[in-house]
Amino acid sequence: MITKLIDQSKMLRQGRQANDRFWRAGGVDEALKKLGEDTPFWYIAERGIAASEHHQENLTAEIDRSTWIIMSINRAVEDIQNRLQDGLSILATVGSTAPFVGLFGTVWGIYHALTAIGIAGQASIDKVAGPVGEALIMTAVGLAVAVPAVLGYNLLVRRNKAGMERVRAFSADLHSVLLAGSRVGEQRQMAEAA
Repeated sequence: MITKLIDQSKMLRQGRQANDRFWRAGGVDEALKKLGEDTPFWYIAERGIAASEHHQENLTAEIDRSTWIIMSINRAVEDIQNRLQDGLSILATVGSTAPFVGLFGTVWGIYHALTAIGIAGQASIDKVAGPVGEALIMTAVGLAVAVPAVLGYNLLVRRNKAGMERVRAFSADLHSVLLAGSRVGEQRQMAEAA
């Protein structure tokens, strides 16, 4: 959970930097240089620019330029989304199975306590309370593992959604720039001014 939180914080910070640096550059190539090469935003921009340049080589003549660029950008966005989801399935599995593992431990402990009582032939409270109390500790441990795992999973999923909103907004703006030379909002403002 901690490493995912660090990764997400890093990506959100990189998203703010990408908006500050990329959109203030004079051109797309200059803007790409301003992004750090280890950021998801650089990866999207690099894939979009490469698709834009590749389309001019006539290898993709049957696909219009806009479709080719958006396909490449969408593949990059999906790659980033898949990387963000790494490890979340393990966390979800731990959160959903830990209570059952604890319950199994409790049932196992109670079974052994009852077996010991049956062998001894006496069912007094001191013979029952100790072993059953120890067995219930397993349920508590299972819940102590499951509750933070489920809460952490939900937090990480929500933060992933926020990060992916920034990634998708960036990719839509990049697509617009690669096709028309201006951001989506700037096109709307220019159309309204005309």
